Parts: sequence; structure tokens; C-alpha cells
Amino acid sequence: MADPRYATPLAEELAGDVLERFLRYVQVDTQSDDDSDTYPSTMKQRDLGEMLAKELREAGLEDVELTEHSYVFATLPGSAGPAVGLIAHMDTSSDESGTNVKPQVVRNYDGGDIVLPGDTRKVLRADENPHLAERAGHDIVTTDGTTLLGADDKAGVAEIMGAVTYLAAHPEIEHAPIRVAFTVDEEVGRGVDHFDIDEFGADFAYTLDGSELGRIDDETFSASEVRIRIEGHSVHPGTSKGKMVNAIKLAARIVERLPADSRSPETTEGREGFVHPTRIAGTTAEAELRFLARDFDAQKLEEHEQLLRRLADDVAAEEPRATVTVTREDSYRNMKEFLDQDPAVTEAADEAARRVGLEPWREPIRGGTDGAMLSARGLLTPNIYTGAHQFHSVLEWASVQDMAASAATIVELVKLWAEPEWASRSGARGRTAASPR
Repeated sequence: MADPRYATPLAEELAGDVLERFLRYVQVDTQSDDDSDTYPSTMKQRDLGEMLAKELREAGLEDVELTEHSYVFATLPGSAGPAVGLIAHMDTSSDESGTNVKPQVVRNYDGGDIVLPGDTRKVLRADENPHLAERAGHDIVTTDGTTLLGADDKAGVAEIMGAVTYLAAHPEIEHAPIRVAFTVDEEVGRGVDHFDIDEFGADFAYTLDGSELGRIDDETFSASEVRIRIEGHSVHPGTSKGKMVNAIKLAARIVERLPADSRSPETTEGREGFVHPTRIAGTTAEAELRFLARDFDAQKLEEHEQLLRRLADDVAAEEPRATVTVTREDSYRNMKEFLDQDPAVTEAADEAARRVGLEPWREPIRGGTDGAMLSARGLLTPNIYTGAHQFHSVLEWASVQDMAASAATIVELVKLWAEPEWASRSGARGRTAASPR
């Protein structure tokens, strides 16, 4: 008798393998480092890459490669249709520790609060987490409360691995050719800096890096990073009257003048953008401020950047002995403007969700994905749910049943693209059934 907690019998069949992989992968420390100038930013990310490459070979996939930049690529030949890319990132956020992760599985969750055993002050409260409360009866994975879980994005990694391993073991199932990619450094905004789209060889792709079950993401923030550097003048504090120009104090003025009730992550929601100070570092002699600027509208994003420039100019005018410089760097653009060029790519994800019994829905991402950058470069890449929640937090959690539903969605998605009526809908040029490369 089918277990009613699972979306489909296929999801139930995939669940055990996906969970086993997920528990194993989260115990590999893969935190990236925004201050590193290497690629990947931490070589420990390669440890997981080596594990995944080995498992892909053992599953029978072809063209398995761990590249010099620590990407993992692999091919699962298909029977017909365009070549479909499946992408997830291996690194985890630096917001909390990713070392010595101790996952726990709360079987048949009772719908109440979950106290995390490594730090009992950390509690997943049902009244603060409606998605969690709705999953009474599910099996819930958390950490012990002292580290990240790493579901962002090892849930996506485990789901892709579970899906392609299942398909490799069932050659009788007709599906489109598949290209798998696991990337590094997504959390520091450099996930696809060395990603060769032509070498990857997919006609379009999907990132498995979403959250709520059924949510298909086709719109992200447009984003940039703004840095303000202040050069002051350091003098011994005992003899500094009229001479010292304290760069730290000037930096503090800029932060203090940010809007108090708007344009910040803590005061915005929905389609509202923001300016977010993420780091201040320096000495009396020099200091640097880093800001994230985010908005769905390109014109409004520019207005956020101009606000920071005005604040920097004001401080420079007030203290002409200081040198204040502003630099900006694009991070990613709203992927919707690119995905709308071929709506069938996203619509196929909607249909795959329906085939596992879900009602798909859309909501703009107040963030970004590797897919936003890839879409801007020509590889259309919407984002699919993973069933994990509260990313970048020690309170991160995932439902085993929802992860299994996500893996089943992948299987249905690549089966769908082998069907003539779907293959003819996309603008993809298509490749040979034997291999997408």
C-alpha cells in the first residue's frame, strides 16, 4: 500500500536513496570564502566534487569530469529530445559554521517544536514556521543546532544524484539526454565564473536550488556589489589634534545615513529592493564598506547605487582631506527577461510538478541563483524547489518527503522532454539522442 506522505509511488521509491545521499553530503565541509582570491575559494569544496564524480561513474554515467575549477560534469544519454541540464551547487554559506555537521532525522514529526540537541536554546518553533507545521507526519532533517545543515544546496545535489542514478538503473525509461553539473562558489557570487556553456552542451537547464514544494522560480533580483573605500590619515592619538582623519568614523557616517525605514532587507518584502551593508573593515588610516544592491527593476537598482554614491560624496565634501572612492560590480540580472524568450522551458517544469501531483506556483526570488547568470549568458535556467527551508541558518531544515518529490519531479521533467509534443515546443536546437555533447 502506498504511503500517503509521498507525492507519488516514484517519490516513495526515491526517498531512501535521496536521504542517504543527503546525510552523507552535508557532512562534507564545503563552505566558500568571499575573501579568497583562489578558485574555488576553498579547496575543500573539491572533496565533495571527488565524491560525486566517483558516484556518477559507479552509476554508469558517461563523460564524468572533475574540472580544474572543481566543477563536476557528467552525461546520461537519452532516447530523444533536447539536451537538458541539471545543476546544483556544492558550496555552503559562510553565515554559520559548516564544519562537523551532525544531521538528525526526526521521524514521523508530530507537528510541534523541535529542540536541536547540540544547543537546546535553538528551537524550530512550529508557530514561527508554518511550512514545518504543515508537515506533521513527515520525516524532518535538521542539524544539532551548532552548524548549518547545508541543504542549500546539498538537497539539490542529492536530488539530482538520486534522479540520474535511478534513470541509469532503468534504461527502459525514455528520457531526454541529460547533462549534470555541480558548481562551486555560488554562495559568494562566483559559481559560474568558469562555466563553459558550449562545453556543457545542454540546450537549456534547471537549477535545483529552490525551497517550497511546487515553487518554480523564473524571476530573480538584479544585483550588484558596491564598495566604498575611505583613505584617512593616521597620527598618534596623543598628538593628533587637527591632524587625524579617522576613516572608521567616516565609514560610520555613511552607514548611519542609510534610510532607517526603507531600502533594507529588514524593512522590505515582495518586489521591494534594498541596499544592504554586509561588511565594514579597516583602521584609522583606511576603511572599506561593502554593500549589496538588489532590485527587480534595473532602473531602481541604479537608484540604489546612486544613493550610495551620494552618501559617499557627502562625506568626502565634509572631510576634503579624506579620499573616498566608489566601485561597483554586477553580480547577476533578473533572469525573467531571458526566460521569457522561450516560455516552454519554465512551463515544462510546471508540467513536471503536476505529474507528481503538485500545483506549481511562481514567486520572484529575493536573491539569485547560478541560473540567473547562465540565463543572461544564453543558457536558459529556471529554478526548481528542493523541499528545504531557512537557508543560511542553524535552524535550516528539510522534509524527506518533499526532497523525494523534488527528485521525482526531475525524473518526470526529463521524461517529458523526450515526448515529441514537448520537444517541438522549445526553441532548443536539439542534439543527438546518444549524447548531448
